[in-house]
Amino acid sequence: MIDFFTTIGGFIMTPLYYVISAVLVGWHNVFGDIFGPASGVAWVLSIIGLTLVVRAALIPLFVKQIKSSRNMQLIQPKVKELQKKYGHDRERLAQETMKLYKDSGTNPFASCLPILLQMPIFLALFRLLDQAARNPDEQRGLMTPTLNEQLGDAVFLGAKISDTFLSTDDWNVRLLAAVLVIAMTATTFLTQRQLMSKNMPADALTGPYAQQQKLLLYVLPVVFAVGGIAFPIGVLFYWTTSNLWTMGQQFYVIRNNPAPGTPAFAAKEERDKAKAQRKGLVTDAQASQDTLSTSTEVEERPAPRVQPKRQTKAQRQAKKKPKGH
Repeated sequence: MIDFFTTIGGFIMTPLYYVISAVLVGWHNVFGDIFGPASGVAWVLSIIGLTLVVRAALIPLFVKQIKSSRNMQLIQPKVKELQKKYGHDRERLAQETMKLYKDSGTNPFASCLPILLQMPIFLALFRLLDQAARNPDEQRGLMTPTLNEQLGDAVFLGAKISDTFLSTDDWNVRLLAAVLVIAMTATTFLTQRQLMSKNMPADALTGPYAQQQKLLLYVLPVVFAVGGIAFPIGVLFYWTTSNLWTMGQQFYVIRNNPAPGTPAFAAKEERDKAKAQRKGLVTDAQASQDTLSTSTEVEERPAPRVQPKRQTKAQRQAKKKPKGH
């Protein structure tokens, strides 16, 4: 049975080894020419380059995640109505809720997709780094024994990038690993916090969806913090860079295309009003100038002739009579 699962795992991971190692070696060819093929800087930059390629490839999925997450937020009032209506019947409630998700094109698990899809990539990189340190003579993907040796022995800021916090007593390694674990944990927390505090309407802050988001907010950082001490330095660079990408990407989307009824949406409306007002100031100034010009032209025109006051026939005859009569 163990051999069976090992075979299945190898069948799934082997293509990933080739893909990940191809991107990694491609970047290493670039940075190795600049910093030297055995340089830790070259390998760290190659891992960061790999991260950027992976995240760029996941942009369509991120867009889908954002749309699904927004739909989840917008349908929360309807979800609450269903809970009030069918709260006594859990089976009917589940059916109606799934129907609502289907009708609105919402996937309640879409927020986890980028992380889930990155996990095999993360595991493949972990195995490549671990293999480079433990068994450099064995080739995985395009990582030849020479490249394995260079990667396994590469030193960055006094620490081997294939070492972990637990695998050595070297305090340079432990210090760098601790800093990266903290950075990885903090960026994971701040990314989720950014989403909840700025791009979720008040109605979405309660109920099952809110509980799911709160679970991700606190559980994921803890998982990464605990697991991070067993990750090689290179993997920590990968995940921290990926989190920074997610944070920046999410900030851009929230700022420019926020969900209705959220603090981010209100902030965007204020920015749009201020922008329109700045443009309006120019228009108002031009309008004031036009009004002033019109007033000047009116003042320069000759005053209209005053028509004499209409008089009765008796008044006109009285004026014609000479005085003294």
